[in-house]
Amino acid sequence: MNKDDDQEAKAPDDADDDALADAYNRGLDLQKSGDFKGAAEAFRQALALDPDDTGGVSIRLAAMGAATSPVKMPDAYVATLFDQHADVFDDILVDELGYCVPLLLRDLFDRLGLSSFGRLLDLGCGTGLTGMALLDCTVHRTGVDLSEKIVELAFDRDVYDDLYVGEAVEFLQEFEDEDGKRPAWDLITATDVLPYLGAVEPFLSGAVMRLSSGGYLAFSTETLPDPVMSGQPYMVGPKNRFAQSEGYIRNALASAGFDILAMEPITVRLEEGEPVPGHLVAARLRIPPDAPTS
Repeated sequence: MNKDDDQEAKAPDDADDDALADAYNRGLDLQKSGDFKGAAEAFRQALALDPDDTGGVSIRLAAMGAATSPVKMPDAYVATLFDQHADVFDDILVDELGYCVPLLLRDLFDRLGLSSFGRLLDLGCGTGLTGMALLDCTVHRTGVDLSEKIVELAFDRDVYDDLYVGEAVEFLQEFEDEDGKRPAWDLITATDVLPYLGAVEPFLSGAVMRLSSGGYLAFSTETLPDPVMSGQPYMVGPKNRFAQSEGYIRNALASAGFDILAMEPITVRLEEGEPVPGHLVAARLRIPPDAPTS
């Protein structure tokens, strides 16, 4: 989510180190004034003082072209960002930014003739917008989000059978239930998650491990025009979120063992009144030809 740069640029709430706050805020002021060299120096000072990068300065450095794009956003930054906006999350995302990807996903499933799923894993579930959109076509729903405050709001919405606080890829790789079993799901969704991930290979390999045979994966991405991407598979865009190229997503899905059912261009949200382009993707895990049949 990204309401505006001022909101996103707040120094970490728990940062009682005056030097960190000074470096961070100085970097922000210099960035806004157009002094990117000075901003980069200040942000590097902040990063040295806060290696967990609660303020997301590594993302800002990449967006300014002062550093290479990391493979994902810092977990501490994403959790802090969404915790800060939890109480107004839906108002910002839906009303101000025009976000409707969960409804677009439901419409896509209807057009693909996919009307019933057993077990849903909703990664980056937020307050439950995707869970609500898929409520009547799923039997059991599990939600996962990195923000504890956001998960509390999803719990109040009473959409999910199970809810967990966790990072999407780590959950796919490591989660075990109370019996020590590693459950599988028939559908995994990740709406508005890849703009915070960057590299998609760990996410896709985790999804492969967690999907039932022939299971489905659906997610949204953001993208940028080809001249801006300059042949890069992914990059941090000017609004401090990751953009992935269409070719990169297609190749990564094929390499991971997915057949693409649909990859449609969409407007993900509005940013300062301008549409943010992206893709809505539905794919199915390829069943090996020698797999046993029931």
